[in-house]
Amino acid sequence: MKTNRLLLPLLVLAAVWNLAPVARAADHANIQGILITASNETGPTDGRLAAYEPTLRRILRFESYRFVGEDTAAIAIPSEGRLSIGDGHQLELMAEHADGKTVQVKVRWLANGRSLMSTGLVLRPGVPAVLGGPATGHKGEVYAVILIGR
Repeated sequence: MKTNRLLLPLLVLAAVWNLAPVARAADHANIQGILITASNETGPTDGRLAAYEPTLRRILRFESYRFVGEDTAAIAIPSEGRLSIGDGHQLELMAEHADGKTVQVKVRWLANGRSLMSTGLVLRPGVPAVLGGPATGHKGEVYAVILIGR
């Protein structure tokens, strides 16, 4: 009987200890945004994008990709954040919900103060989401954004 009185509090403490990282993981999200350009001109893809190239080719279907800029933010859930990703482009993020496995976020893409896109995404840690964007002004080249939850 005495063993049970000692064992029960230890089991409860162990359960709380094991669940604590899950609760902490859902109270904020680390989100990285990468601005790229995509082109049908043949040539090498920027080495910084090598990990994302298969996804970019599958989704955007261009020949080459060039890194422009990036930014990362830690955003409380629920809360807002902003990423400045280069060439006057910014992402306004509204992290709405996280469960430790996914983060539900609304994204507003701005370029030089002009709104280009508003959308909602569910980000999984380490899995890139790709948003296609407007023309860059160079022949056949467009902007795109890679978003990664960490």
